[in-house]
Amino acid sequence: MGKTKTSGFSLLEMMAAVSISLVLTAVGVITFQPMVQQQHVTTAYNTTLTSLRRAREAAAADMRVYVVTFAGAVTGPNPTGGSITVNQTTPTGPQLFSVSLPADVTFHVEPGVPTSPTSPPTTPDGFGSAAFTFDFDQPPSGPGGGSVIYFYPDGTAEDANGNINNGVVYMGRAGSLSSSRAITLWGYTGRLRGWRLYQKSGAWSWGQQ
Repeated sequence: MGKTKTSGFSLLEMMAAVSISLVLTAVGVITFQPMVQQQHVTTAYNTTLTSLRRAREAAAADMRVYVVTFAGAVTGPNPTGGSITVNQTTPTGPQLFSVSLPADVTFHVEPGVPTSPTSPPTTPDGFGSAAFTFDFDQPPSGPGGGSVIYFYPDGTAEDANGNINNGVVYMGRAGSLSSSRAITLWGYTGRLRGWRLYQKSGAWSWGQQ
């Protein structure tokens, strides 16, 4: 009778293959995690900038006031949440749209960002002293710290009292200074500028993005 020849993997070979797969998976996670986190920050920045532009453009196109309301900032070492809501005419009027930031990115001021509006490195566009996450309604129109913006058909941005509304909003990942982003608003023109924190000669400075 002829001999039957069997083929396949031994238990030892299977264990070796599984071990190699687990190692490669762990390396992949470690390698790609920073990339995923960076993408979340970029998404949050783009979402915020796009929302502000959309509200401004809608005000001009529809010939009505659109109100942007920021929410979700929680102070402390573990800030949570972040959302933007746009309504017609008032903060409680008919809603145009509402968006949220990725779960690991929040509206907050990360300790270590520049805090001087006049001495380099300055706060973005010299607005405020990074004391507030939402720092609109800047002097002389108001005390700062505002979180609501009224976009008008003529392109201007004002506060609830009809004053020109300049200001800045901060965002990033908690505990990651290098992930800090900011967006500034010039009320007279509705101009928006994006900012990213860079380290230059050992100091952290804001640069336009």
